[in-house]
Amino acid sequence: MMLKVDETRQGAWTVLHVCGELDLVSSPVIRQHVHDAVAVGRRDLVLDLSEVLFCDSSGVGQLIAARRLLRSCQGRLRLILPARGAEEGSHVNRVLAALGVRRLFEVYADAGSATDEEAEPLSA
Repeated sequence: MMLKVDETRQGAWTVLHVCGELDLVSSPVIRQHVHDAVAVGRRDLVLDLSEVLFCDSSGVGQLIAARRLLRSCQGRLRLILPARGAEEGSHVNRVLAALGVRRLFEVYADAGSATDEEAEPLSA
């Protein structure tokens, strides 16, 4: 399955809506979109992963690299990982939790809360 990324803006936030499988072959696409956003001065990013059906360790590595890049330039990264994602629960959420890195990310249930400055992230 191909990875598809659509970009929208919500206020100060750039939202990258990701659909498909995040694996060794497709994960560089995420890296490129994040780097492109940072290159043009966008430092507040939301990765909507609610329609990602599969994520392997290379996908997780790209998420961690995106977090590191944004933190290095005083930016912010938020993830959308709803409790009931694309197929009866977010696969990415389960993978991040299993690897013990879920706590590294600010996670929200939807784009509205992820781009709301007052909203609190979901607990890990």
